[in-house]
Amino acid sequence: MLTWIRLRLFKRNIPSEIARARILIQAIDRGGIPLNPARVNAIARDLGLEVSRRAPVEQTIERIRACLQRHSEWHP
Repeated sequence: MLTWIRLRLFKRNIPSEIARARILIQAIDRGGIPLNPARVNAIARDLGLEVSRRAPVEQTIERIRACLQRHSEWHP
């Protein structure tokens, strides 16, 4: 019961697709390594990209970068 109350009172805001992608790219640029390819694929799919399960993570990250670049051109 106490856990339920805490979840209701201190609910974390789920970032938008663009914000999640930016957080991922910033972490990678700081030297982080994405340990969960499924999470990277989920972020890409949330952005509207079609991603194969067999696609290399590096390729998916580059596609996310390109998507963010296109987004920043449209929404400076």
